Amino acid sequence: MKTTTRTILFLLFTGFSICSLGQTPVLNSYPAASAVILLDFDGHLVTGTPWNYAGDINCSASGLTSEQITEVFNRVAEDFRPFNINITTEEAKYAAAPINRRMRVIITTSHEWYGTGAGGVAYINCFTWGNDTPAFVFSALFGFNIKNIAEASAHEAGHTLGLRHQSTYNSSCVKTSDYNWGQGSGEIGWAPIMGAGYYQNLTLWHNGPNSLGCTNYQTDLSIITNATNGFGFRTDDHNNNYAAATVAAFNGAGQFSINGVIEETSDEDLFSFTVSALGTFTLDAVPYNVGTGNSGSDLDLNIDLLDQTHTVVGTYNPGTQLNSVIDTTLSAGTYYLRVDGKGNMYAPEYGSLGSYSLLGTFTEGIILPLKELELKGNSEKNEHSLFWVVNSKEKIIAQKLERSSDGNYFLPIATPDKDTRNYSYTYLPQTPVQYRLIVEFANGKKSYSNVITLRPETIFKPKLNGNLITGKQLNVSCPEDFEYSIIDHTGKAITKGRIIKGSSSVEAGFLAAGIYIIRFTNGKGQWSEKFVKK
Repeated sequence: MKTTTRTILFLLFTGFSICSLGQTPVLNSYPAASAVILLDFDGHLVTGTPWNYAGDINCSASGLTSEQITEVFNRVAEDFRPFNINITTEEAKYAAAPINRRMRVIITTSHEWYGTGAGGVAYINCFTWGNDTPAFVFSALFGFNIKNIAEASAHEAGHTLGLRHQSTYNSSCVKTSDYNWGQGSGEIGWAPIMGAGYYQNLTLWHNGPNSLGCTNYQTDLSIITNATNGFGFRTDDHNNNYAAATVAAFNGAGQFSINGVIEETSDEDLFSFTVSALGTFTLDAVPYNVGTGNSGSDLDLNIDLLDQTHTVVGTYNPGTQLNSVIDTTLSAGTYYLRVDGKGNMYAPEYGSLGSYSLLGTFTEGIILPLKELELKGNSEKNEHSLFWVVNSKEKIIAQKLERSSDGNYFLPIATPDKDTRNYSYTYLPQTPVQYRLIVEFANGKKSYSNVITLRPETIFKPKLNGNLITGKQLNVSCPEDFEYSIIDHTGKAITKGRIIKGSSSVEAGFLAAGIYIIRFTNGKGQWSEKFVKK
């Protein structure tokens, strides 16, 4: 039976205009694969499919720019990186694929034919039907939010491959939500792709109860790669055999660079490298991402450093970050790096898969270690107060503060004296600004601090539009998406929910007269306001 499955809807109806159309770039994630998922941003006429019960469907283009299309593609491609399937924007690749090994996901502003009850829609298992039945993602209903469009695209593609929703249940096996919304915050905040990942960074394929019942566990990876769909995991690119480990060879500058993919939960990639003398070894291990905070990553990297006897001498897996860093002293000899995907305090290990890059550097001789370099700051009105700690045995010879508006391009703002540890900066634009500190030492080494973001309170905090409530709704101005809870005078949480960026309303008609607090939270902080219900 062909069952229709509908995705979550985010009701984004006010203040949106269609972006100017951009040329769709030709993009392919794995051209060698015969199975194909086409992300169709150009518009498409749908005829002769089960969707056409009321006639032809003429879908307009996505309303996205070329840059936005590229980000959607990159996010979806990373979700499907472990598999032997090509995510593409190229119509010719779709046309050349076997008819029962291909899927078209139409990303379009045309939703009227289906209504406003879903942000996307797909038939379960239609990937193999062989009649070009597409899936749909309605870009305008997401307010052209790139992350949400990408999440919906991967989600709907998952339905076509046989997946139902990952759901949540209470201890009595009663369904609490058809969509698993995940948990946590920051870059390790997690949700299933087949749940609702709009508020979390780390969205993964999952092994959990689906919408059919609390004991009906859905192993997403095994369903995607089953024989019916006709494709499996990619061939392992780096094995875990010590005798045949991939050699990481240092170049003349004392560096090596390697890329890899963790294809399966059991996969471990092994690399060997040799140093000829005592010295400092550093490694930057970074999962694929589309921006700051490892945005769009699917892999929480764990790195083991082993000596020539295959004994682990260090394990590197920062608790609140997806990337890993090694900075250690090594004696002459051969060493190994073992790379795999792990879970964290929010995410299970299952589904922690995807691509990564390694950049290793070896400097012969002893360089006294940097023990601590941390930048902090706060914002009051237009003044940003910055302060930092540098703990190193090496002598500091210079410091430089830099700012950025996008996290990619930094401009210098000050060169404090080498003994200074604070600085105040007046920043007039009412937009977030990012800061970092660069410290130069007498040994010629430079170190970069963490990057901090300071936001003017006027653009960051949610705000009630009035604290005396006489009607049935609280009106809220939200600069971002937030979770909220309403708390009575005893401290009891009366109700909880989610509100989206823009002007939103919260149901308050059921509240008795009295004083309440509404508390807003997201991954960046918590804010509270008091209101009176008459």
